[in-house]
Amino acid sequence: MTHHTDRLDGYDFNTRAIHAGQAFDPTTGAVVPPIYMSSTFVQDGIGGFRGGYEYARGGNPTRDSLQTMLASLEGAKHAFSFASGLAAEDALLRAVLKPGDHVLMGNDVYGGTHRLVNRVHVPWGVGLSTVEMSDADAVRDAIRPETRVLWLETPSNPLMKITDIAALAAIGHDAGALVVVDNTFASPYLQRPMSFGADVVVHSTTKYLGGHSDVLGGAVVLDDDELAAKVGFQQFGAGAVSSPMEAWLTVRGVKTLPVRMDRHSANAGTIAEAVQRHPKIERVYYPGLPDHPGHAIAAKQMHGFGGMLSLAVRGGSDSARKLAESTTLFQLAESLGGVESLIGYPSEMTHASVKGTELAVPENVVRLSVGIESVDDLLADLTEALDRL
Repeated sequence: MTHHTDRLDGYDFNTRAIHAGQAFDPTTGAVVPPIYMSSTFVQDGIGGFRGGYEYARGGNPTRDSLQTMLASLEGAKHAFSFASGLAAEDALLRAVLKPGDHVLMGNDVYGGTHRLVNRVHVPWGVGLSTVEMSDADAVRDAIRPETRVLWLETPSNPLMKITDIAALAAIGHDAGALVVVDNTFASPYLQRPMSFGADVVVHSTTKYLGGHSDVLGGAVVLDDDELAAKVGFQQFGAGAVSSPMEAWLTVRGVKTLPVRMDRHSANAGTIAEAVQRHPKIERVYYPGLPDHPGHAIAAKQMHGFGGMLSLAVRGGSDSARKLAESTTLFQLAESLGGVESLIGYPSEMTHASVKGTELAVPENVVRLSVGIESVDDLLADLTEALDRL
């Protein structure tokens, strides 16, 4: 009897999201693999590791099951599960960079990513600059001889800019740079960057992969064996691993990723189309709208347009703040990607660290993480709040 213990290459995404790395427990037959809440593992004699397990920082069966699943879903050979998305990004950057190297990233990225490089790696001697990633010529001009990492985020946070992954991967590779894509907003269900030439994919698994606002985690996914060994050493040496419980919760979330993302995308698309006609809305940032400047590229490289959108509100920061504080079903909170809808004010919340810089988010912008509730209820909640502005 063959147990499906591996990545299940060749099976459909929906099947792999449920079964990859999730073989039933051979001792009891439990359909859901157990959580291995153990910090250490008995050895069969000195150095005789059972299944390769010695100490939980170095490896844990529950974490391995998630890593197998993530690698399968992104179509990669290796995946590493971290304690947070920023821990994942930091381990990757430390595995790749040395003083004197340069990182080029988009001018609209998650504020924490920019803060990590600008406040942690730049003082160590790494260069950082930002560019409009939708302008291929601008990217080409901004790359330096010492550029080691080209960091893409598509759709971007929070202005939903779309980057042509294939085009930028070619530019990055011509310059000898590692092309990294933050795939958090799309998830591997909607977009698989490595199929368009990206070298590495990073995730905040806290968001759509976990999907229920009850877990914190991150991931690095890649093919290159040598770089994987370096990332693995950073994980082991610095220790920012995900706990067994966090890994297990993330696995549980991933199993419903396809059905959730279909609903997130449908709800967000309906809301984007409806509110763009509201007199209090100046602009809707959503790649599913035909007039979005990145719509054609998003349609080419994404399977659906996702559950994130942002709104530019007429009346400036006062109106935007009032909107963010006056909805009911859209709860005012940071983060995104959970089954429940959230609203945020990026300028003072998720992107406060870039306020006053060229990366500052316009003060009339609110960001919506559209959940999987009834779209009629969500639209009524948002419309009523807009009508009161």
